[in-house]
Amino acid sequence: MSASISGLYIGLTAIMAIYFSLRVVKLRRGLKIGIGNGGNQDLILADRVHKNLIEYAPFAMLLMLLAELNGLSAPILHVCGGLWLFARLLHAIGLTQGKGGYHFGRFWGILISWIVIIGLAVINIGFFFGL
Repeated sequence: MSASISGLYIGLTAIMAIYFSLRVVKLRRGLKIGIGNGGNQDLILADRVHKNLIEYAPFAMLLMLLAELNGLSAPILHVCGGLWLFARLLHAIGLTQGKGGYHFGRFWGILISWIVIIGLAVINIGFFFGL
């Protein structure tokens, strides 16, 4: 039995989500803010980075898993997974460095994330129709 390619990217995405969560926890502890953000901009941004990943990851990872189960080739799965991870890191860096405003990384990170999700959605729809 071969290794699950989607499992690799789901695992790496989970680790990324925990890392982003730890950033929030560290800030909360340092600022002594148990719930909410206390109006602290750094905490607001760290929380948004984490939440944004959590909002998009289920769609991307489920679509990747289904595409793999439907027989999508390994190279295309790796391209999708690699682009996904790159995009999420780019978005996190851009949102943080841009302090919530426009930043190259934020713009391209979310755009590439959307492209991966839409691409995988179209691939899965195509599988349904036998294309």
